[in-house]
Formats: sequence, structure tokens, C-alpha cells
Amino acid sequence: MNNQQHYGLSKLTLELMMIVLGLLFLFPLYITFISGFKTYNEIMQSAWSLPQSFDFHNFATVWKQINIPGVFMNSLIVTVASVVFILLISSAAAYQLVRRPGIISNIVFYSILSSLVIPFQTLMIPLVKIASELRLIDSLYGLIFVYCGFGIPLALFLYHGFIKAIPRELEEAAHIDGCGVFGVYFRILLPLMKPITSTIAILHTLWIWNDFLLPLIMLTSAKNKTLPLASSIYFGEYSNEWGLAMAALSFAIIPMVVFFLIMQKYIIQGITSGAVKG
Repeated sequence: MNNQQHYGLSKLTLELMMIVLGLLFLFPLYITFISGFKTYNEIMQSAWSLPQSFDFHNFATVWKQINIPGVFMNSLIVTVASVVFILLISSAAAYQLVRRPGIISNIVFYSILSSLVIPFQTLMIPLVKIASELRLIDSLYGLIFVYCGFGIPLALFLYHGFIKAIPRELEEAAHIDGCGVFGVYFRILLPLMKPITSTIAILHTLWIWNDFLLPLIMLTSAKNKTLPLASSIYFGEYSNEWGLAMAALSFAIIPMVVFFLIMQKYIIQGITSGAVKG
């Protein structure tokens, strides 16, 4: 076997492995989506088989019962606002901490990072008590504020490492041309940080959109519930309405699948730009 044949066989083997892995990752999505069209008995008989008929009854029931447009908008507001604030605050803070090194900057940086090692479960009771005193309970604005507090440390850490690799000479040239601090930040740094910004945005969007525990302890009224929290009514202690639950989960999953498909090109751009950097 010559080198060309060996290379072709290796490439074919790798492609087959990728196809198998892809199918394994898609299988849970397949189960979730088709189960939304099934009755309870069909799901119990065979979870992976196709439904006898594609009936949208479960989706229509879920749409009315948990008010999909309302809870979808709540999730969208919380996710978009939280991610935008996290990106702006953490990138600006990282810029200042990197470009103004010193003891104070190090203390601030490591103090913020120290929150990453604290388990969320240990903060639940103090968080609820403080949020209640500040009247943040059952408020989308309060939930956004808390998400920013939990999301900024990781974003700051990623931005901090990325900004250190950006040559300072670019900023000095911009200052010579008359740019101020804000001009350098918005015109020079933000475009250069697009790869890491896309990565942070994807990670935090997936986390916030799919999060269940924080909305559970922060939101109490039905009008403020997010999609994962509203979908939990179909999971009970003694019975589970699997058809309705899968339909509700499909409503929550589809937007994230679309979002990831749109954003994946930016992840690839970030990987390639990092590979040839310098």
C-alpha cells in the first residue's frame, strides 16, 4: 500500500469516526424532538422509534399551558441583557487591569477570580437573603444582575489572557493619531477581541438560557418564569408527562441549536486566527 492509499484510508476512517460521533451527539436531540409528537404509551413502548403519526397536540398544549411566547421572551431578555453586560463590563475591566499593572490591579483581578472556586450551592441561602433585602426577588432585572455577578469572573479571566497577547504598539499608534482611551477600546481592542468575545458569548448564552437552578430560587411568579423553569411543571414526584415535557424542551432547544449553527463560524475563525497569530 503506497502513501497515497494509506492517506486515503486514514482520512476515510477519520470521517467515519466523526460521523459516528456526530450521530451519538444528535441522538438525544432526536429522542427529545420525536417524543414531542408521541403519546405517553408510545414513548413507554419505544423511545427511539418514530411516532405513528406526527400530531402537534403536545406542542399546542404546551404553547397554551405555559405561555411559550411569554416565557420565551423572558428567557430572551434575561439571556441577551446578561450576556451584553458581561461582555462589556468584563472586557473593559480586563483592558484596564492588563494595561495598568500593579499591586492593586493584581488584588482586584485575583479577588474576582477567587469567586470561581466557590460552589454555587454554598451561596444559595445568602444570595436569596441579600436579593430579598435588595428587592431583587421575582424580578428579571434582579436575575440579570445576579447572572452578571456570576458570569463576569470567567469572562474577565478569558479576556485578561487574550488582551495580554495584543501588542501595546497598536494602542500607542492610535494614541498618536488622536484616539483617547474609549477610542482605543472601541476602535482597536473590540474588533481584535472578536474571536474571544464570540467564544465567551456562546458559553454564557448556553449557560444562561439553559439554567434552571438560579431562576428557581430567584423567580416566583408565573409571568416571570423562564423556559427551563416553566417546563419543569411536567416533571412531578409521582408522574411525568413525557410527551408534553419533550415538546416543552423542544421549544427550549431549537433556539439554541439555531444560535450555535449561526455562531459556529466565529468559533472556527477564532481557532484559525489563534493558530496563525504571531
